[in-house]
Amino acid sequence: MKLVWYVFKMFLPLLFGMLFLFIFGFEIGDLFMNIWKYIFNNVPVKEVLHIMLLYIPKTITYALPLSILFGICYMLCSLASQNELVAFFASGVSYLRFVLPLIIFALILSHAYMVFEDKVVVPTYKQYTDLKNEVLHIEQNKNSTNITIRSENGKIIYKADTYESSSKRLHGLLVIVRNDEAVITDIIKAAYAVWSEDRAVWVLSSPVVYSLNEEGELSSGYMRPQLEELLIESPDTFKNNEVDVETVTIAQAKEYLRYLQRTGLPGGKAYSVYYKKFSFPYVILIVTFLAIGLTGRSRRNIFIISMFLSLSASVVFYVLQMVTMLLAENGYIVPAAGAWLPVIIFLIISVLLLKNSKT
Repeated sequence: MKLVWYVFKMFLPLLFGMLFLFIFGFEIGDLFMNIWKYIFNNVPVKEVLHIMLLYIPKTITYALPLSILFGICYMLCSLASQNELVAFFASGVSYLRFVLPLIIFALILSHAYMVFEDKVVVPTYKQYTDLKNEVLHIEQNKNSTNITIRSENGKIIYKADTYESSSKRLHGLLVIVRNDEAVITDIIKAAYAVWSEDRAVWVLSSPVVYSLNEEGELSSGYMRPQLEELLIESPDTFKNNEVDVETVTIAQAKEYLRYLQRTGLPGGKAYSVYYKKFSFPYVILIVTFLAIGLTGRSRRNIFIISMFLSLSASVVFYVLQMVTMLLAENGYIVPAAGAWLPVIIFLIISVLLLKNSKT
């Protein structure tokens, strides 16, 4: 127990000190990037400070892995330079036993990171974005173009050139109706369609209906009431509903994935980012392993070389994750592999580094 207390007595002040410095750096960087926009729009200082306050939780997620990396490297290098590690090893304390409290702490922190991201960071970052857009007069466009929506389990397919959110109007509409065997029965064309709030259906302007009989013969006609009753897909479905899964909660991400599945829209990127929500928090554990395993690999300039090796390995991890996520988004690998493969690879590498660390 004394060993655990000794380790954290040295490590925690370094962690919180570096965390404060990195958070301050990210806040100042964000302020400088937007300060001219604030001045141009005459944003009050009170609103700017409110925006900066809402940005703090997001900066914590950026700063925490770096702070742990710097804190562990500095602590171990300091102990090594003062021969304190040698004293521990001589007294029968192995390197693994010495750093085990840090590994357990990193594992717990990885799970806490996931909860903090979902419960705190996502809602505050949304408030940060909304408030920033409001004071800078940035409006989000809800109109959509080149829309294809699959409804009623694929029985009805809507294709439209544009959708106007303000008037709930679809332009250049083509509707394909299929039966239970996925055979096309009717094709409906209309210049535009307007959503009727009273009837909760799409009202088409001068529609033309092309029907296919069992022999495959095509005939044109007028809109039948039974066809009109099928056009009940909610206008919200046609909005520009593309969601950045990384910026929503896990529950909201699940709902968005169900929406993509229901409408038949591509979801490779969304699924891979969803899995990343569960895999990325383990970056805390990875940087801990890297810092422990790579510290002390050189006898000269211990801190500089240890930091360089640890940062280089961390950069390789981020690059590998970008590559696997890109492969997953384009369908070359499954979404789960895009999110988890870099984590698994680096955990194995980190454990091997720790196993072969010099004591």
